[in-house]
Amino acid sequence: MQRIGIAASKMARNSLLTYNLFVILISSLFAIIVFLICGLSILLVVLLSSVLLHAFRPSEVHSGWVHMFKICLIILGAVVGIFNLVAILKNIQFTKKKI
Repeated sequence: MQRIGIAASKMARNSLLTYNLFVILISSLFAIIVFLICGLSILLVVLLSSVLLHAFRPSEVHSGWVHMFKICLIILGAVVGIFNLVAILKNIQFTKKKI
């Protein structure tokens, strides 16, 4: 999380407003990348589990997988959002110290 502040300070060029904007931008882009990578891996696991279980039990197994996938993505979104807010709050500055 400290590297976000270091990268933002190098791009900001001693401007507090641009420093804060870069902190928000970098942490949000990282959160989106993490969400996409983890979401795709969750989708892959759910689909593979569904296919494997459907081969053994052909009865209505597919109906519950969509709801489980939605729940997993909601929880993943909440966790990534909390980490994003913590990273922003840890790196944002209100007074000009050493940027």
